[in-house]
Formats: sequence, structure tokens, C-alpha cells
Amino acid sequence: MIRFLVNTVINLASAAVALLIAGAVLDGVEVPVLGFVWAVLIFVVASGLLTPFIANMARKYAPAALGGIGLIATVVALWLATLFGGLTIRGVTDWILATVIVWLVTSLASWILFAVWGKKHLAARAEARGASRR
Repeated sequence: MIRFLVNTVINLASAAVALLIAGAVLDGVEVPVLGFVWAVLIFVVASGLLTPFIANMARKYAPAALGGIGLIATVVALWLATLFGGLTIRGVTDWILATVIVWLVTSLASWILFAVWGKKHLAARAEARGASRR
């Protein structure tokens, strides 16, 4: 349960940072202040639901696409966030760059943050085990 909650917080934080970076770097990407939270929530939920679905579909029908699952799920999640979350992306170039930026930032941030949390969590568990053996 704790792992799920930590993973959810990490996904929300990494998506928020990724959308802010894409909005700051790309002229065709607008992340409105009022729609920001909604866009992040839609992106995280859509990404979380779509990634396993797209992975299963790719494994079944297009095994060559397995390497690009994260990018495919990211572009679909961004598209849903533009439909329902107030996020705006204009132009093919901005769509491609926003997808790559958001995918890269969320992947790296999630990996790094989960590694940091995991290291602290494992150290705390080891310390607790050591204390209980005394």
C-alpha cells in the first residue's frame, strides 16, 4: 500500500514537472494555471491506464512497437489532457517535442525519485531489523 502511494505521488510530481518544462521550453505548449492540476491528473490517470493496455496490444499485434510504448502512451495521455485538461499543444513539431520531453522527464524523474525512496526505505527496514535482533 505504501509503495502504491509513493508511486502515485512520484507520478504526479514527475508529470507536473514534465508539463511545466514542456510549457516553458516550447512556444506551442500552453499549461494554464487554472487547468494545470486537472491536466496533470488526467495525464497521470491516462498514462497509468494506457501503458499496460498499449503494452498488451503491442505485444499481441505489433511486437516491434514494444520499445516505443512509453512514447505512445505519453502522446495519447497528452492528447487526452488537451481534450479534457486545458492543456494546449499546437503544431506537429510541438507535439513531437512535447511527447519526447514529457516522456523523458517523467521517466527519469520517476526512476530517480523511486530509487531515492527505495534506498531510504530499505535502509530504514534494515535498521529496524537490526534493532529488533538486539
